[in-house]
Amino acid sequence: MSMNNPKQRLLLSGNPRGGSSSCIKSRFTRGFLRALIKMKKQNYNQPTSSSSSSSSRREAFRRYRRVKIAADKSMAVAAGSKRLWSRAMLSRIRHHQQQTWRYHRSTFNHQPIKVKRLVVEKKKKKKKKKKKKEEERTGDHHHHRPRGLRDAGELRKLVPGGEGMDICSLLDETAHYIKCLVTQVQVMKSIDQFYSIN
Repeated sequence: MSMNNPKQRLLLSGNPRGGSSSCIKSRFTRGFLRALIKMKKQNYNQPTSSSSSSSSRREAFRRYRRVKIAADKSMAVAAGSKRLWSRAMLSRIRHHQQQTWRYHRSTFNHQPIKVKRLVVEKKKKKKKKKKKKEEERTGDHHHHRPRGLRDAGELRKLVPGGEGMDICSLLDETAHYIKCLVTQVQVMKSIDQFYSIN
């Protein structure tokens, strides 16, 4: 699966008059295919694990996560650094990779995984309690807010980096983010169809 292959050239060819959306589409396709090639090479180099159902399920989930992260990263890079959501998404991916690296490093140092999970769960519970108390103190309950603010709150949860945006920026970034998600789905479908036929 090399980039000089006619298959890749056919996938990458888009309408040059399509404007910025076709430019994002071709940049995303290139980045995503490169990431898939890299993942395929890494899978060849890794030793095969035992074929039990639980380990195969774990492996399938791990691959799904890697493909999703590769797709999101390629999309954010294709959108460019001018967009707030793309910067937030890249920052989130970097943070996730650092956390994963720290987790693997600590497991190699023989720290028990169950203890770590308990600590993480306790922290989450504390955060939830703190948030609930804060809402009770300020009287900022979800049901008492006007509908427009509730909808904006839902958008903030969906769009990467939406928490720190004003309403105008949020709407603009949401529109662009949805357009990029549609592009991502189209490209991934075409890649899937192309390789399932050949």
